[in-house]
Amino acid sequence: MRQLLQGRYRHAKKVHLVVDHLNTHFAKVFVDILGQKRAQKLLSRIEFHYTPKHGSCLNMAEIEIGILDKQCLNGKIATETELVAQVKAWKTRRNRQRKTIEWKFTRRDADKKLGKHYVA
Repeated sequence: MRQLLQGRYRHAKKVHLVVDHLNTHFAKVFVDILGQKRAQKLLSRIEFHYTPKHGSCLNMAEIEIGILDKQCLNGKIATETELVAQVKAWKTRRNRQRKTIEWKFTRRDADKKLGKHYVA
C-alpha cells in the first residue's frame, strides 16, 4: 500500500480500497507495521470499502489469494524481500501451469445467498 500511495497514486487525495473482512486490512495492522505517524499519514488517504462477510465465494481474486496462502505463505517469512521472492516464484509457477478457476456460482446461487443484502 505504501508503494501504491507514494508511487502510482501519489497525486490522489483519496484512494478507495475494496477489501474483504480479514483482519489484515484493518488500520491497526498499518500501525503495527509502519508505526503510528507513518501509518496515520497513509491511512488519512485511504477509504476502506468492505465486501459482504459471506460473499467470498463471489470473489475470484480472494479465491486465488487463498490458494497463494495455502501453497506459498504457510511458513514463517522473515523479511519483505523473502516474501516478495516467494510470491514471485509462486506466481511464475502458477502462470506456467496455466491454472484457472472453474466458476460454478450462478446468478441464482448469488440471489439465494446474498438476496437479503441487495439494496432495493
